[in-house]
Amino acid sequence: MFEVVLQGPNPKGASVSVHSSYPIDSSPAPQRKLLLVASTGGHLAQLVRLAPGLGASPNSLWVTFDSVQSRSLLTGQRRIHVPYVRPRDYLGMMRAAGIVRRVLKHETFDGAVSTGAGLAVAALPQAAISGVPSLYIESVSRVEGPSLSGRVLAASHLVSVRTQHPAWATNRWRTHPSVLSTYHSLIRPAPERPSLFVTLGTIEGYRFDSLVDAVLASGLADERTVWQLGFTTDRTDLPGQVHQMMPTAQFVATALNSDVVITHAGVGTFMGLLELGIFPVIVTRRKHRGEHVDDHQMQIAELAEYLGVARAVDSPDLTADVIRFAAGRAIDTGVRIPLPSDR
Repeated sequence: MFEVVLQGPNPKGASVSVHSSYPIDSSPAPQRKLLLVASTGGHLAQLVRLAPGLGASPNSLWVTFDSVQSRSLLTGQRRIHVPYVRPRDYLGMMRAAGIVRRVLKHETFDGAVSTGAGLAVAALPQAAISGVPSLYIESVSRVEGPSLSGRVLAASHLVSVRTQHPAWATNRWRTHPSVLSTYHSLIRPAPERPSLFVTLGTIEGYRFDSLVDAVLASGLADERTVWQLGFTTDRTDLPGQVHQMMPTAQFVATALNSDVVITHAGVGTFMGLLELGIFPVIVTRRKHRGEHVDDHQMQIAELAEYLGVARAVDSPDLTADVIRFAAGRAIDTGVRIPLPSDR
């Protein structure tokens, strides 16, 4: 069994054009009843932001996992929650596919759209087989090519597939405007000595001491600085408040009350800060320093710098001037999404 949760209308936002055989026109987007499918995390955050430009009407239906994030971002939306699908969890995908099949027997849709991951593989082919035009938009974090989910869906030839990066677009993978291009930077007055919030992400097993050391070397860390260190534990040389993890509401309040937020280049954290109107400094974790399994954070950092929605640097290049530059910028989101809370 599944339950549809209905809480009210969807707030309107800015339009984003879609270059696709999928029947969605350019701005202004006509209203359509869509089946909107995404795993929680960055995938859901991206689809929530893209949905207004896709023409999602208030009677569209969201399919995702039950979490603090999904309940917050989808306040006011019709939605169903499916059991969590782990990466490459084929049994979980089959369960989710069964739920989507039952939905499709009870409702009709003008289109189905997903930004990933395994939930897209479960849902979009079911929608396509039922005669619903289906579109997969690859995550903005995939700078050099599609994910496994994207490759599977492309190979099925049941689903239209899109990339947010023109550099690897093909006749099969056509281009969709990047979710990051819907943000714009603004100039604001900058204090000479900004207050800092340093957050390193929560990647288990990988420290990020080079970022901590660079912040200290900048000379701007002081008693006002707040640190969320994640796995970078046992640092006893830090001024200010030190946390391993912070509740969501505390994280949001700290970010909003700081002049500059310095973070690793993780898509989920980065997009969350943009949505708060924060122009962050994003610092790349590097494989050769043992900070991540690979160097994929460099790709999203380069895109963010190119679009002008963050200052993106490697740890050795994090200077006081970089931090002060970010203190003089803010983000105009254009599209307003409810902020997360712990309730």
